[in-house]
Amino acid sequence: MDLQKELQDYLEGMLKKVSEETMKIMSATAQRLIDEKIGQDALKVGDQLPQFALSNATGQEINIYDYLAQGPLIINFYRGAWCPYCNLELRAYKEILPEIKAAGANLIAISPELPDTSLSLIEKHDLEFEVLTDRDNKLAKKLGLVFKLDEDLGELYRKFGHDLDSAQGNTNQELPLPATYVIDTDGKVLLASVNTDYTKRLEPSIALEAIKSK
Repeated sequence: MDLQKELQDYLEGMLKKVSEETMKIMSATAQRLIDEKIGQDALKVGDQLPQFALSNATGQEINIYDYLAQGPLIINFYRGAWCPYCNLELRAYKEILPEIKAAGANLIAISPELPDTSLSLIEKHDLEFEVLTDRDNKLAKKLGLVFKLDEDLGELYRKFGHDLDSAQGNTNQELPLPATYVIDTDGKVLLASVNTDYTKRLEPSIALEAIKSK
């Protein structure tokens, strides 16, 4: 799967359907994230991943350093099951999961959505990797990835049927920037990809190559 092509094809199709006003709202948020330098202080290559434990889709607590004891780790932060770009990205990781495992590594995905929503996502896409819940974006905030939605964008998402409040179990109206990290067994960041443009994502094969070449 060529993720970049899939993302571009979806974006081009979407642009043909949405109104000029919708595009203005989305563009305004994108520019704000740039202007406010959101993500500039995010976890970067060479940094140490902090200790954390999050619940998986069935409510089991997963300690990240227990995973690292098994081998390197790819961590993917995504916005939510409602995001089509995130779904394309997760599907791309699903396709290369056997190669990730063969390289002695693991993969987890993290979003602020509640376990029930994550479980539905896993079942819908038949995912075979852990999907963890970062309640209230607490971890993502520590890593410098979180932004608050503009009122106009929040209203637009509600019109699209994206109920962030129910999915996240709060009224914060916050999202993480899409981000991918490759973490070595000692917790050091080998690769970091953070983008304020949610239509752009790291090609999974690049994350896999970072593991193979370490």
